[in-house]
Amino acid sequence: MEKCDIKSLTYEELTAVMEKQGEKSYRAKQIYEWLHVKLAEGFDEMTNLSQTLRNSLKEEFSFTCLKTVGLQVSKLDGTRKYLFLLSDGNIIESVWMKYKHGNSVCISSQVGCRMGCRFCASTLDGLERNLLPSEMLDQIYRIQRDTGERVSNVVVMGSGEPMDNYDNVIRFIRLLSDSRGLNISQRNITVSTCGIVPGIRRLAKEGLAITLALSLHAPNDQVRRSLMPIANRYGLEEVLDACHEYFIRTGRRLTFEYSLVSGVNDNLKEAAALVSLIKDQHGHVNLIPVNPIKERDYVQSDRKAVEAFRKYLEDHGIAVTVRREMGRDIDGACGQLRKRFIDNSRGGARDGDMCFDGHRESPDL
Repeated sequence: MEKCDIKSLTYEELTAVMEKQGEKSYRAKQIYEWLHVKLAEGFDEMTNLSQTLRNSLKEEFSFTCLKTVGLQVSKLDGTRKYLFLLSDGNIIESVWMKYKHGNSVCISSQVGCRMGCRFCASTLDGLERNLLPSEMLDQIYRIQRDTGERVSNVVVMGSGEPMDNYDNVIRFIRLLSDSRGLNISQRNITVSTCGIVPGIRRLAKEGLAITLALSLHAPNDQVRRSLMPIANRYGLEEVLDACHEYFIRTGRRLTFEYSLVSGVNDNLKEAAALVSLIKDQHGHVNLIPVNPIKERDYVQSDRKAVEAFRKYLEDHGIAVTVRREMGRDIDGACGQLRKRFIDNSRGGARDGDMCFDGHRESPDL
């Protein structure tokens, strides 16, 4: 029989389970604190529980604790990119970024991705499986424990499409923002989607205060379809209508992510079309100079083109920022580090070929 995933249980669920097993309710509070505040790496760390109870927990529950098998640290800005090993042997990646306003972590929501966006390395090997709430949480927990610094902002913008793992992502958000746990404000949590309309409409009704980011990347359906296969299913009119519903129901302004690809979507004609498209939307545009990947021939827009695009939007009343490029010297784009690890593993990389800043992968991988 498959064991229950204890780190994915809400406080109320854990309390009910403990009481059913004849334990006092305060035991659930102790365990929950070990899991989500003290960030324990196993039941044996729960030293205020009896050995008998700890043994019982081991028999009844699985304990998610990701293993760091790779770490790159940027010499440019201190950005840290982690490769984590899951219990089934799959690999995921996460990024820690230090800003003046606090530390941000970008997490993965799936092992791989099936959305097929042309400029993203995450999707090159397809989708393996969804991540559990505990596996999303533990990316943050391992990083916070490793750095010794509190994480204040979380973006679900790594490998995977959050709306393709909807129920687990919602449970993850509620656990992450629980005042009895790590207690990260929902206003400091951003979830990105490539535009799965039913998921956006469903999210609007959850009563959450998170920021929704739409991967827009083009001002019209024709260009968007060339970049994002999901655009063949959901056109921009339908996607933006769902985004507007999200704003009306939540009062939360949206972020429109726009990756600038040289010669594809970065000239002033596209900028003008973008202004027309979103001028009545409540949000801002985040311009992202695309990170080139070797499997695609997309080229990053030069600084002059980025600045001209930004200025055009700003001059026409659109709130716009250009994303600061973090960790560019360490496989900064989504999926790049995981992809390289997988390729090296398939190609029989020599021991030590994937060693980053003193961290190396487990020799049995």
